[in-house]
Amino acid sequence: MEDNKLFAEFPPVSTQQWEEVINKDLKGADYDKKLVWKTIEGFNVRPYYRAEDLENLSYLNTNPAEFPYTRGKQAHSNVWDIRQDIKVKDPVEANRFAVDAVKGGCNSLGFCAKQVTDLNAMAALLKDIDLTKVKINFNCAKDFVALLKLFVEYLGTEGIDPKSVQGSVNFDMFKHALNHGDFCGGEEGEYALAKSLIEFADSNLPGFRVLTVNGNLFQNAGSSIVQELGFTLAAANDLMANLTDMGVASEKVAKNMVFSFAIGSNYFMEMAKIRAARMLWSKIVEQYKPACDCAYKVFIHAASAVWNKSMYDAHVNMLRTTTETMSVAIAGADSIAVAPFDIAYKEADDFSYRIARNQQILLKEESYFDKIADPAAGSYYIENLTDSIAQYAWKNFLAVEEKGGFAQAIRQGFVQDEIEATATKRNNDIAMRKTVILGTNQYPNLKDEMLEKIDKKDKCCCCCNSEEGPIRKLHQYRGAEAFEELRLATERSGRKPKVFLLTYGNVAMRRARAGFATNFFGVVGYEIIDNVGFATAQEGVEAALKANADIVVLCSSDDEYAEIVADACKGLKGKVKSIVLAGFPKEQVEEFKAAGIDEFIHIKTNALECLTSFQKLMGLM
Repeated sequence: MEDNKLFAEFPPVSTQQWEEVINKDLKGADYDKKLVWKTIEGFNVRPYYRAEDLENLSYLNTNPAEFPYTRGKQAHSNVWDIRQDIKVKDPVEANRFAVDAVKGGCNSLGFCAKQVTDLNAMAALLKDIDLTKVKINFNCAKDFVALLKLFVEYLGTEGIDPKSVQGSVNFDMFKHALNHGDFCGGEEGEYALAKSLIEFADSNLPGFRVLTVNGNLFQNAGSSIVQELGFTLAAANDLMANLTDMGVASEKVAKNMVFSFAIGSNYFMEMAKIRAARMLWSKIVEQYKPACDCAYKVFIHAASAVWNKSMYDAHVNMLRTTTETMSVAIAGADSIAVAPFDIAYKEADDFSYRIARNQQILLKEESYFDKIADPAAGSYYIENLTDSIAQYAWKNFLAVEEKGGFAQAIRQGFVQDEIEATATKRNNDIAMRKTVILGTNQYPNLKDEMLEKIDKKDKCCCCCNSEEGPIRKLHQYRGAEAFEELRLATERSGRKPKVFLLTYGNVAMRRARAGFATNFFGVVGYEIIDNVGFATAQEGVEAALKANADIVVLCSSDDEYAEIVADACKGLKGKVKSIVLAGFPKEQVEEFKAAGIDEFIHIKTNALECLTSFQKLMGLM
């Protein structure tokens, strides 16, 4: 192949030639509307990319483990920590889950340590765990400094060298402020506490990182990916600027930093986000002129997003977390925690914890995702996504800097306003079913019932204060919650309204619209009575009344609705609670309304608003 004779048979095709063929196939349709993806991140994604689109990406000339670390920190592999976060507060019970997790393949554990206030509790929590092989991460505590001192004391009693132990502390002053409405010990007090943690770790636990910036806080409040990244960088830079002003060396601040990101279902975007995070952070740290290259190598922890998880058809969450884990593993995350599939409605148990960690083990042991450094390298699409996310996240970063830094930006409500505006857009896309939450706002499992399965004893590990403070809190929620509440209302009522599908005429159209109506009303748990088709409207009316239907949905083609609407409405009006037409024949809408049609359901219907109205009509809300 040295003389490329093989490829000579395939002459290159220019971008112009591709565009000519595409436009011909579009037959006059709008190119941008049909083929360009207008992302919520603010930039557009083209339908294809070519080698020429990589020409201006300077970081492509570097290797893995080279500045700016876009391509990862490891030169010859892609190993990551398999982490399991255990939210159980009781030390003994948490230890039981932890030991099982380590036996099942985990090499990193996350604990809520609020009840670990003495040596006995620490011993109970860490019993039978080899701390020289398993990383320990304290996600929450009443006093992180006291906790670390207790941890070091415990290591002494066990004869373990503290320098051989690795892990992290989830101290995040900004997370506390956005969850509680103010800084715990005052803004200056929190910076002082961060400095104390760095100094203690530097002297006693050099393998521990004691500052965490929780970008997951933003995504789980409905932010876009570029907002999550931009605000995470801004928060990290705020810490860097203030702590270096207090005399802490920049390399000490940086090497104690953990970026904790949420992983959503946007597969390639999430992949690009992690790569862009390393690149941008390297550029920021460079301005502080650190004395050690270790400062550039930020530790990235990735945890399953909560925002996109669902209560109904919960096993779909396993599919979501599988692709999420794949994306950040390929991107080179240092540590990954997969959320148990059932956390939306109950505390995780042995089974859901096991499934969560096995997803990572399969990716490592059977798919070999840990063998190749930067497996995404050179992909025209991923490289351009990385560049676009970096550019737009940088704009968010600069916007915060213009406000005087992250602390000032959240005091002014700037960050909250930006995220809430995006969350509103995302909520509307869910309501309109442009964003599909499988099993919740589309394609529901009609037999699924969740009311009796809900068992959330403690929804918030950090015990968020319900009172308002000087800093507006950032609302954490799941995108599926609004639809779930509608369906739970049906379950609480103890009855399922009956939806009768009056199918007529063209087989393909009546089946398509019957399927649409089944999905539409199935979302709120109504009983769907489907039919093979009726010869006349009167025949359908009689069957609907015999079935004691609450709602009758006419399912036919636009042309054939004129044959049945008047007769169906005449026979049903006043005898059922609502007559609905599947579709929107705009030329006849007013005529059909006059005949007695109460509602039209179609792809442009705001499903959330419409179904809320039906719930009220049925007396369920």
